[in-house]
This record gives sequence, structure tokens and C-alpha cells, in this order.
Amino acid sequence: MFYFFFSRIISRMDFIKKHFWLSLSGIGIFILYFVTRLTNILSLPIFTDEAIYIRWSEIAKQDASWRFISLTDGKQPMFVWIDMVFLKFIHDPLLASRLVSVGAGFASLLGVIALTYILFKNKWTAILAGFLYVIFPYALVYDRLAMYDSLVVTFIIWSLFVEILLVRKQRLDFAFILALVIGGGMLTKTNADFAVILLPFSLLLFDFKKKFVKKKLLKWVGLAIFASVLAYLYYSILRLSPFYHIIGDKNAVFVYPLGEWLHHPFTFFWGNFHGLSSWFIEYVTIPGIILIVAGFFLGVKSYWREKLLLLVWFAAPFVGLALFGRVLYPRYILSMVIPLLPLGAYSLVYVWQHVKRKYIAVAIMILCIALMIRSDFYIITDFYKAPIAQADVNQYANSWAAGNGVQQSVKFFKEKSQNQKIYIGTQGTFGLLPFGLEIYLANNPNVTIKGFWPINDTMPKELQEASKIMPTYVVFYQPCPSCQNTEEPPIAWPVKLLSSYEQGTSGSHYRIYQVLSQ
Repeated sequence: MFYFFFSRIISRMDFIKKHFWLSLSGIGIFILYFVTRLTNILSLPIFTDEAIYIRWSEIAKQDASWRFISLTDGKQPMFVWIDMVFLKFIHDPLLASRLVSVGAGFASLLGVIALTYILFKNKWTAILAGFLYVIFPYALVYDRLAMYDSLVVTFIIWSLFVEILLVRKQRLDFAFILALVIGGGMLTKTNADFAVILLPFSLLLFDFKKKFVKKKLLKWVGLAIFASVLAYLYYSILRLSPFYHIIGDKNAVFVYPLGEWLHHPFTFFWGNFHGLSSWFIEYVTIPGIILIVAGFFLGVKSYWREKLLLLVWFAAPFVGLALFGRVLYPRYILSMVIPLLPLGAYSLVYVWQHVKRKYIAVAIMILCIALMIRSDFYIITDFYKAPIAQADVNQYANSWAAGNGVQQSVKFFKEKSQNQKIYIGTQGTFGLLPFGLEIYLANNPNVTIKGFWPINDTMPKELQEASKIMPTYVVFYQPCPSCQNTEEPPIAWPVKLLSSYEQGTSGSHYRIYQVLSQ
């Protein structure tokens, strides 16, 4: 036993000595990943969707009967289930939930490295693909937010990896693993279904020249069907919830159902395509796009099937979203873009191997990634100025949904409730408010939080009654359509402004008022 143990250590040491620079680079990439993801991770305020997911996770953690709570809004529960575990060990709910994405991003990093190696059989190409993932602004943004999207990327990348193993080896154990990975993705978000839809394209890597090709092809078909059916069986656990049907209703909000789409198949295609393309360009950057395109054409006779497979995993869902998309956000194409990174790494290695003057090769490589690194700097230090898709900057920093003021109000209400009971009314019953406050204050016995919607000229009776017996506050954070001033409460409300926080540079404000007793 001791001989086996020490022989394994010695063999690992021999590998490190033999591949010293490769090992050092790998370790450096892992360290760089956590530095970029954890530095100033709480600098962005809590976003509306984050508040929803975190509050769901808290409720599910406290009450087992609500483990499917996300289905009440048509969202799959995998992120919530993982977040429940993190919330048990980390005191700050926002930090705990964002660390779920940090962990998912690290799994995606490993997946990108593994995928690149299995495709191109080159360790340095795999390491460079991992490096590109670390500095990729798109991944950096979502690996630092408590959103579903980073977790979706994890399942997509590993689904592609296992699909490649399955088509090359036709083994039952790989079919079981593939079902688990695809099922996990489907339990995270609907767009993970593309892992099943694109499964036939893995036949690009099937060796049609080997012996017993028909037998092995039939075996692959059987295993692929088995994995797909088993993945859907895993997904069918959601049918245990009476809210399962809401998923379809929610999907119809963002994507046109087939019957509706047939009435206007190409009406919105070019508008959607233009919007998605602009976000793609802003995140990937022009040099990055050149690097990816070059990867497809450099050494065109080498690995052309592998390159085509990566391109299909980007292009097919991208075009599909342009065709069927009803409401679009930049995050929807993140999982489609990540499979292109191995092509960029292939280009970098090709440049290094074929440009004789290495200082020119280094200069080319720096030029290709310089804009990404610039974006990373602003994402980490000053997100408001980040040169990325402005739709994301506006959503997460410069709009009423951004959450500026939530942490300040939580601190204020904690102080006010130390020695007395208080009542807090919020504008809205779902979303940033009241969830942003409930995350931190729901278990405080001195605090009562109640959401109100719609808001009109008459103050709710509950607020009036509460103000007679305890300090009562009301928080507004959205423009009020029925108000004389869109950022103020209705003029007839007897309230006093206590504090105001601008939502980035949007001109919209998060405001705390005290209700005056009458």
C-alpha cells in the first residue's frame, strides 16, 4: 500500500518536472481565475433577479416543502438547490449566492480545458483555451453574479465533452454520464435543451472508416437515445410540483411558441439577429472575433470536423434564438459563445508555431486579447464604465432593477429595529422589493415587511394603521406611473423623505420614506 502511494507521488512529480512550464501555467490560470472572480465581487449592488433567486433559496432551505419554489415563476430549480447549500455555510446571502456562480465558472474553466484537449490533442492549446475563458469579459461578468447563466455554461460545456466521448467510444457508462449532465442542465434552464438537439452533430467525429461501422453506428444511436430519454426522465422530477406547467407559460414570454411563430416566421429575425450580433461583438471584441474565425481557417485540413462541431454549437442556437426570440438579453447567448474559445486558442498556438520571429508572435497575441483585458479591468474596478454590451451595464448598474440603495436601507432598518418593532412597506410584491429586504430582515422578529402593488394616490390602510403604533417606512425604487413626479410617491401620501440613492447614472432613485402618523 505504501509502495503504491509513494509510487503515485513520484510519478506525479516526474510529470511536473517533465511538463514544468505547462504545470506552472495551469496553476497560474487557476489562481488568476479566482483573483478575477473574487476581487470586488460585491461591488455591484444586488440585481433584481439575484434578489429573487436568493430569496427562493432561503425559503427552500428553511422549508423542504418549497424545494420547487422557483417553479412558481416558471424557473427550473437547480441553481436554488445548490445555493441552499452555500447559504448554510456563508453568512452573507449575496456573497454565498455569487459564489455558486464562481464555482460553476471554475467547473466551466475545467470543461473548456478538457474539451479543447480532447478535440485538438495539444496541451498548450487546452491551457490557452482556459486562459481565454479566464479573461473573457462575458464569462467574467456572469461568474460574478448570482444568476443561472454561469451554471448553464457548465452543463453545456461538459455535455459537449461527454458527447464527444460517447461518439468516439460508444460506451454505456458515457451514456449514463451524459444523461446526468444534460439532465442537470435541463434542471437549470430551458436553453440547456440544445445539448440534446445538437447531439446528432457529434457524428461529425464518428469514424466512418473503421471496421464494423454499421454496428458501431447503431450502437451509438441506441446509446444516444438512451441518454436523451434518461435525461428527460431526470427532468421529469419537476412534474412532482403542481407548478410545473408554469415553465411552458414562462418560456412563451421570452420565445415564440411554434404555432405563433408560423404566423410571422421571419418578421423579427433580422431585428433579433442584429441585436444578438451587436452584443456578441461588444463582448467578444473585433480582435477576438478575428482570432476565432482564423482558428477555423488556419490549418484548414487539420481538425476540420472538430472545428465545424464547435461552430455548429454556436451557430445553431444563435440562429434559433434569432428566429424564435421574443424578449432578448445578452446573457442568453453566453452558453453559445463559450464553445468558440477553443478555436481562439487554436489560432494562438498556430501563430506561435508558425511565426518565426517570436516577438512578432507575442505582439499578435497581445493585440488579440488586449481589449478583453481592458474590459476585465473595468468590470472588476468600475463596472459603470465597462466597454461591454450596454444592455448589461444598464441592467446591472444603471436602472431601477440594479439594486442601488438596498444594502444601505438594510443597514438603516437594522439600526432602527434594534430596540423596537418597525413596519416596512415596499413598492412591489415580487422582485427587488420586497425580496431584497427580506433576504436580510425576514427573520428579524422586530421587522415586518409587506409589499404593495399597484401603487395609487391613496395610501394602503395597512400602512396608515401601522404608523399609529410603530415607526413605519415605505420604500420606492421604480418610476411610479400614477405619480405627479415619476420618482416620488403619490403626492397625497403623508410621508417624509429620509434618504435617496441614485440608480447608477440613470436618473432614477431608490428612496426611503417615513410614514407620518395621522
